[in-house]
Amino acid sequence: MLVAASILSANFGKLDEEVRAICDAGCDFVHVDVMDGHFVPNLTIGPVVVNSAAKSAVKPLDIHLMVENNTFFTELFASIKPKYLSFHIEEEKHPHRLIQKIKSYGIHPAIVLNPHTSLQEIEYILEDIDMVLLMSVNPGFGGQSFIRSTLKKAKTLRKMIDSAGLKTLIEVDGGVNDKNVHELKNAGVDIVVAGNYIFGSSSYKDAIDSLRV
Repeated sequence: MLVAASILSANFGKLDEEVRAICDAGCDFVHVDVMDGHFVPNLTIGPVVVNSAAKSAVKPLDIHLMVENNTFFTELFASIKPKYLSFHIEEEKHPHRLIQKIKSYGIHPAIVLNPHTSLQEIEYILEDIDMVLLMSVNPGFGGQSFIRSTLKKAKTLRKMIDSAGLKTLIEVDGGVNDKNVHELKNAGVDIVVAGNYIFGSSSYKDAIDSLRV
């Protein structure tokens, strides 16, 4: 299991230090949640802070857009060159066009599905993306409890990917911990996102290692 540490739960008063700490602790990706206060009620970090985090990170960035204007934010963060840039299918009228734009920047495109969103929404563009991010909480705030129906959703998505002969990765974000990570692994998940579980622990390394099943 690959681990993406979400800096949403980090101490923003010493963000550079926190980013270096999770990289030193062995995370595979630095997960960055960008919220605009419109698609979700919360408002988080902008380009200045993301740029600062990118300079401190020695692991690839995994940027998750929770915004209304995906194209604007894609262009805003393109120069940072994250490994993955994910956008919500619920908010994008022209996903195929945006996928191609993301690819044109040399970034791996990913699509996010909220807990209630059907996998049928991405059935016809699955071959065009490199990762699907399944939300296992409602987006917008950290510290929420894991929605267990995500396990069934992940299993179904894994079958869709495998039957199509694709290499698309499955990522899950929300309420992930050492109690449910084995179930996620068995459901075919490749990457888990963890924020509170890592940053709320006394040892970032131990927390990350406990998710690597």
